[in-house]
Amino acid sequence: MERIKLSENLDMSRIVYGMWRLGDDENTAPAHVQAKIEACLEQGITTLDQADIYGGYVAEGILGACFAQSPALRDKVEIVTKCDIVAPAGRYSDARVKYYDTSAAHIAHSVDTSLAEMQIDHIDLLLVHRPDPMMDHHETGAALDAAVKSGKVGSVGVSNFKLHDWNLLQSAMSTPLVTNQIEISVMAIDAFTNGDLAFHQQHGIAPMAWSPLGGGALFDNADTTNKELRDGMVQIAARHGVGVDALAVAWLLAHPARIIPVMGTNNLERIKKLSQATAILVDRETWFEIYTLALGQEVA
Repeated sequence: MERIKLSENLDMSRIVYGMWRLGDDENTAPAHVQAKIEACLEQGITTLDQADIYGGYVAEGILGACFAQSPALRDKVEIVTKCDIVAPAGRYSDARVKYYDTSAAHIAHSVDTSLAEMQIDHIDLLLVHRPDPMMDHHETGAALDAAVKSGKVGSVGVSNFKLHDWNLLQSAMSTPLVTNQIEISVMAIDAFTNGDLAFHQQHGIAPMAWSPLGGGALFDNADTTNKELRDGMVQIAARHGVGVDALAVAWLLAHPARIIPVMGTNNLERIKKLSQATAILVDRETWFEIYTLALGQEVA
């Protein structure tokens, strides 16, 4: 599988396995989690995407139990995790309201907690999960720089940031931000024209795409608002002899911004097929055929 170089010390698999639903699985035993990771590795998918908040602050610990049982597995993967969301759940169950915390103390505590939960000695990529309207960019930037300098974090980036949020934070840092994880899919196409992708493409920064299948909405036949998109995708996928899911991901991979889709599922058989999208050639006309379906009208 193709690899994307984000920094001097970090490259990632072109498709990333997202673990936001890890705690939702009926089976969270270490052996079952290992089977998922091994299924990814067999396809060349080596990057695992986590966040402290996933599963109500339990997903990192589930992964950590797997690493504790099979320590050699850690050296075969890259770990991405996120911080700054404080929600009334798990370790923050006493919080009065959901909020964001990009203070230096919270970032340092989050890094140490994530390391302990996942039972690892370093995080390959740490992302600030959401833009914080109370962010002191000097304090946050210094905290991220310190996390990298300490060796606890290899590289840093952000998630859901607009270009002005990115520029503000980067202006107070000596460490480069290496990626922005944003929502991109046939169900969420704004990034193609609102400047998000253009900004990162201009600066040679490969963005990560969360929910590249629209959170499953692409397959919800009860949702009549997206019927034409689904029906059209089914027809195009049939021409290529693949499923709609693989086509939707291949559409993202075809874009020159080097989009890195984050794929999340607990179904082992689906995990084994995550790489199918890399074998599909989406030419320019087919790309616009799908884009037209996503727009609901032809381009101007």
